[in-house]
Amino acid sequence: MERSKHFKHYVGISALLIAGSAAFFSVFGLSKLFAGAALSVIIMAGSLEFGKIIGASFLYRYWDKINNWLKIYMTVGVVTLVGITSAGIFGYLSNAYQGATIQFEKQSTTLLYKEDRLVQLEEDKIYLKQELEQSLSSLPDNYITAKRKLREDYNPKVLELNDDILNIKQEIGDLKVGLIETGVDVGPAIYLARTFKTDIDTVVKFFIFILIFVFDPMAIALIIAYNRVLEDENIEGISNELKEKKLGVKKSVKKVLKEKPIKTKYTAIPDPGVIGELEEKVFNENIGKGGRAGR
Repeated sequence: MERSKHFKHYVGISALLIAGSAAFFSVFGLSKLFAGAALSVIIMAGSLEFGKIIGASFLYRYWDKINNWLKIYMTVGVVTLVGITSAGIFGYLSNAYQGATIQFEKQSTTLLYKEDRLVQLEEDKIYLKQELEQSLSSLPDNYITAKRKLREDYNPKVLELNDDILNIKQEIGDLKVGLIETGVDVGPAIYLARTFKTDIDTVVKFFIFILIFVFDPMAIALIIAYNRVLEDENIEGISNELKEKKLGVKKSVKKVLKEKPIKTKYTAIPDPGVIGELEEKVFNENIGKGGRAGR
């Protein structure tokens, strides 16, 4: 694949995609962190991301040509920007995770409250029935009208409790359906947490750390790799150009010797030494006219 003429494009596109994705997550992650000046942070972080890519390319291309202080400063700067990018990615992914879990936790808390409320209403209903039975039993058997009036007084309270219980049960059912739908978003995290016997937050944080460990560093590595591919391609192009010029010189010398052969007293045989001198002379003249080869 290294010899494929499209390989450099694959490397360049991969570097651009990963670096662009890292920049996107980082910029918007930092804007969430500094929400009071989101636009300013986006502009600042975007500029730093672009400078980081250019800085990494510059260090690779001119490492042997710049002084030590510039090497140290730019290296520290690129590494620091990689850390800032990673922090921005962490902020972005953490915010996305919290957006899903907050809704899940809110619904879970509401469900617990509704279930407790349902238990309380059931207990109130039982207490109300017991109170009615005690009141009825305290009256003589011939107090039929009083007992009927007592039941009529308690019936509205019982009906109200029954309505409240039905409403709470309906709300609990809706909440459970909502929890199932919301749980789809955090389902993998819940499964991993159960597998490793830990809480969901720890699993998600660990997974985010793994992502940021390979995200932006991989982008920088591919940027350097792309520069190396371009460098090798330029060297190969210069070498091919020199070979073509030498081949053209040899053809020119052969043509000259064919038109004006070197004569001796025995036969007209081209002198190899003279041929070499002519080739070198013509080649140097061509190089001098065209400037430095490959530049």
